[in-house]
Amino acid sequence: MIVSRALYIRRRIANAVFIALSIAAALFGLIWLGFILAALLGQGLSGISPILFTQSTPPPGQPGGLLNAIVGSLLMSLVAVVLGTPIGLFAGTYLAEYGKHTRFAFMVRFVNDILLSAPSIVTGLFIYEIIVLPMGHFSGLAGTLSLMVIVVPVVVRTTENMLILVPNGLREAASALGAPMNFVIRSVTWSAAKAGIITGVLLAVARISGETAPLLFTALNNQFFSTNFNAPMASLPYVIFQYALSPYDDWHRLAWAGALLVTATVLILSILARLLETKRN
Repeated sequence: MIVSRALYIRRRIANAVFIALSIAAALFGLIWLGFILAALLGQGLSGISPILFTQSTPPPGQPGGLLNAIVGSLLMSLVAVVLGTPIGLFAGTYLAEYGKHTRFAFMVRFVNDILLSAPSIVTGLFIYEIIVLPMGHFSGLAGTLSLMVIVVPVVVRTTENMLILVPNGLREAASALGAPMNFVIRSVTWSAAKAGIITGVLLAVARISGETAPLLFTALNNQFFSTNFNAPMASLPYVIFQYALSPYDDWHRLAWAGALLVTATVLILSILARLLETKRN
């Protein structure tokens, strides 16, 4: 009885220490996140104005905004998601519904895991070699493709995981009624996993929203407003990088404002993804 009592006390102490360390680690992360958000709000809000959304990036000492960078980022991100989502959706569907335990599916998962964990600058270098060098110039198309390569593995992983969670009973019930496999997938499994798949797409958008490294080697930058995908195109992350390193105070203000816009975008997308995930559960 005494031994059991002592063992119980030791376990309670160990549990309390573990909980205390976990809370301390969480608070440590939240404190630094609070500092970052406070700095962004304090420095970035001063640069938010109508001019920011209506004028292109200026030369030093002149008034201007981030219109060309915002539009460039939106265009490249939108096209990257439009191109990458179907590839990721169908690849994830194959892994969950058709391939599953095949050797080819194992290879696809392995490559997908490498793409998920690979530094984004590697993606930029890859697109630089196969697109930028043959074309002979930087372009919005190359930037879009570099972002698409980042989107695809995120959607593949999310789609596969969401489809695996769909109960097999739903598939069996549809198949028992004579529905072909493609109809079961389109009408039953995709429908049941819709919220989770959309969550994956939103997370992919949030992932590419702040990517700078791939765009350094692909889209580069454009000081002027341009929607031409065959020419260098401005992007918000690149402009933030460029202006933050400059010696000009007016460019610093624009960099802080741009950083606040990117952070707000990622935050909103993350909240939407969380709400969809909660709705699905």
